[in-house]
Amino acid sequence: MIVRKSMAELEKMRAAGLLVWQILNQLKGMVREGVTTYDLEVEAEKMMRDAGARPAFKGYSTPAAGTKFPFVLCTSVNDEIVHGMPSQKRVLKSGDIVSIDTGVQLNGYYGDSAITVPVGEISEETRRLLEVTRESLELAIEKARPGNRLFDICGTVERHVTANGFTVVREFVGHGIGTHMHEEPQIPNYIDRKNENPRLKEGMVLAIEPMVNAGGPGTRVRPDRWTAVTEDGKNSAHFEHTVAITANGPWVLTRP
Repeated sequence: MIVRKSMAELEKMRAAGLLVWQILNQLKGMVREGVTTYDLEVEAEKMMRDAGARPAFKGYSTPAAGTKFPFVLCTSVNDEIVHGMPSQKRVLKSGDIVSIDTGVQLNGYYGDSAITVPVGEISEETRRLLEVTRESLELAIEKARPGNRLFDICGTVERHVTANGFTVVREFVGHGIGTHMHEEPQIPNYIDRKNENPRLKEGMVLAIEPMVNAGGPGTRVRPDRWTAVTEDGKNSAHFEHTVAITANGPWVLTRP
């Protein structure tokens, strides 16, 4: 069942979303050669604690992983797609890209967002990968309007990505969000005919998150049972926003 939120609930989600934006904005400014992904983790956890928020990811578990995720951030570098683990040993270097994904629970409601940040000078292909992934998210957000259907969002991402020579990840999807981190509906970044295609209505809140590979769409999960990487070792980018569907159009809750 898709849970629709009242305006009062959306205002609470807005507060959570803005905190996520503040954290990601701070971390983006920290990304440079020589910084570790664990440095980002420490700063994010401090900001959450200072704001009185609960980290959405730390302690989260899935049947596939079988263990609780131990960090407040997912930091996925280069060929890592999602769920990369912060580490003091993972030192960023020029030419890398790092996806930073995080979420918080504040006053009972969740916010969730992700950005992919270049480290120093990156290749032209990698720059295009980030640009196309970000564009696909913005185009998808424009489809988050009452009366449209879920496939309008999914198909928009897929068409933009493939038209630019990249591929969408099929194993990991966006999701509804509210008083739970993951709610219905699932939001693939392609049109999956096996998936339901509900009409979009006011009060729905969606975490839309294109995950785009420079090479093929194939993925595998490392032995830690969390970190998903591209099968061919090529780079992957990830951008995400939490978006409310309103009578006035899409309301991005995770940016000012």
